[in-house]
Amino acid sequence: MKILKFGGTSVGKPERMHAVASLVTADTAPKIVVLSALSGTTNALVEIGQSLSEGKREQAKGQIDKLEAHYRTFCEALVKQDETRAKATAVVDEHFEFLNIILKISFNEALNKDILAQGELLSTRLFSVYLEEAGVQSVLLSALDFMSIDEYEEPEIPKIKIKLGNLLEKHKSETVFITQGYICRNARGEIDNLKRGGSDYSASLIGAAIQAAEVQIWTDIDGMHNNDPRVVKKTFPIEQLSFDEAAELAYFGAKILHPASIWPAQHFNIPVKLLNTMQPEAKGTIITELPSGDGVKAIAAKDGIIAIKIKSSRMLLAYGFLRKIFEVFEKYRVPIDMITTSEVAVSLTIENTPQLDQLLKELQPFGSVELDHHQTIVSIVGNEVAATPSILKKIFDSLNEVPLRMISYGGSRHNISILIGGQHKEKTLQLLNKGLFNLG
Repeated sequence: MKILKFGGTSVGKPERMHAVASLVTADTAPKIVVLSALSGTTNALVEIGQSLSEGKREQAKGQIDKLEAHYRTFCEALVKQDETRAKATAVVDEHFEFLNIILKISFNEALNKDILAQGELLSTRLFSVYLEEAGVQSVLLSALDFMSIDEYEEPEIPKIKIKLGNLLEKHKSETVFITQGYICRNARGEIDNLKRGGSDYSASLIGAAIQAAEVQIWTDIDGMHNNDPRVVKKTFPIEQLSFDEAAELAYFGAKILHPASIWPAQHFNIPVKLLNTMQPEAKGTIITELPSGDGVKAIAAKDGIIAIKIKSSRMLLAYGFLRKIFEVFEKYRVPIDMITTSEVAVSLTIENTPQLDQLLKELQPFGSVELDHHQTIVSIVGNEVAATPSILKKIFDSLNEVPLRMISYGGSRHNISILIGGQHKEKTLQLLNKGLFNLG
């Protein structure tokens, strides 16, 4: 069985959803199709929740009405037959009745998670209605019946495996299953989610749970590119990456793939393919256990980074100093991306966090604390790049005009990372593209 995940842009227009149906039915292999919400829907639902949290019910009502009008127009173009159009209309009626009811209910975070789940529930139900009109037999499985996270917001793969296995067992003769990405239930049994980009994560978790033959991530770009095509003009798709290389790229800013979606597939050695809904004939990128060779594969950039420097004369040969600093970050569950140390100081980077003020307050007793906002991490990724001296030389030769704030080298054999001011990002990516790939 294969897992096919389609993102918001792949189902964001009626003709796109029609094209997805063609891809799903292109072969007879059994498959689970994981859908995101229609493009723009999650953002709209976030805005509705924000308005409600601020007590702006009239504003929320306007936002709900606008989204409802979009879905009614969408359904008119999605299905043509009276019977299926009535079913599609009934789906929209049901979900927007819920959204209108919540205008009268006290807002809380649990209710907000319910609001955010509506996008995936709508897209999968409407897709199922379209498949019915197209004469395609399918089964709609609710992710809320099998996808779960524990009290630490970690997926419960053994439970997912049992629950999903039982659901599939009830439909042995079926070959096409539809389910939602992103949404799940938490340890309290409430509706929750796997955070932004979580549909990729859902697909990988489902693939791991059923030991799928492969996981396909369908987006609007033909695979992972060697550089950011939004910033650099000349880029190319990479045909093959290892799990380690892909994980580094996803974590350090490659937008095509959710960072968390690598480890379930890697743990169970399930190939992941990145494919283009708009160009299904394109090779895309395949991610497997083994790399395709040594050398630089790609460059990724992660914005919105904060650099923190803690300077203290007490650090000199002080046993346990770093442990105490790391315990502060662990307390607030703030991950560290890069770290460098000297005799009297430690510098590290984090993404922006709501706990920043409390975190800094607890760091003050250790010494003077300096912050640099609006930083960018640029990562050069490829098999054995950190063990290849010529690559390091090319990187620094390329960047002799760019001020470097930090360098991370040797932590991974597959990654060399540098920290720069965000204002230098575009220039840095272009210079590296020329210096490492000879693409001006």
